[in-house]
Amino acid sequence: MSKVHGGMKCVKYLLFVFNFILWLCGSFVLAVGLWLRFDPETVQLLTGEEAPETFFIAVYILIGAGGGMTLVGFFGCCGAVKESQCLLASFFACLLVIVGAEVAAGVFGFMSKDKIIEDVQKFYSESISEGSENSNRTAIATIYHTVLNCCGDSMTNPSLCLDGDEDLKNCLNAIMDFFNEKLYIIGYVGIGVAGVMVIGMIFSMVLCCAIRKNREVI
Repeated sequence: MSKVHGGMKCVKYLLFVFNFILWLCGSFVLAVGLWLRFDPETVQLLTGEEAPETFFIAVYILIGAGGGMTLVGFFGCCGAVKESQCLLASFFACLLVIVGAEVAAGVFGFMSKDKIIEDVQKFYSESISEGSENSNRTAIATIYHTVLNCCGDSMTNPSLCLDGDEDLKNCLNAIMDFFNEKLYIIGYVGIGVAGVMVIGMIFSMVLCCAIRKNREVI
């Protein structure tokens, strides 16, 4: 027998629908995180022993949050159907943790944007420097030139640029444009999905309180 009646039954089914949407959102966030992590262009640019890894920190947080959302969405559906106060309370707690992770990924993406871009630009500039001790500097520079369709910086080594590349854009600007786009994706996805999850937290608390109240009446 159902423990909730009237308007609370509506909340129950809304929570069930929300959790299905949460599961879909989790799959989307997980897919975006995996794409950012294994995107061939990004992987090529950040390949190397001394390549900066700061960018991937936010990506790993996003992947973890997306995976957690898919699991929490499934168990949230079970809690709503069974009208389990314990499952709903656990669902709320898990959502709270994931919201924190999503916001952390989003804020990290926005706040560390300039630092990440600066690190990648420095890595590239060192690879084309005449005095560079990196034995793979020519290979690294070629990767950046090919992936970003650019050539050198304000003090570039002309020997590292292909013939006819003089009209291509500055690689430092190309790096800034490339990683700006990726980091904005992390920021908007993380904070946007966290906002949606707050709605689920409200629904779960309302339903949990209704179940508890009905038990006390009985």
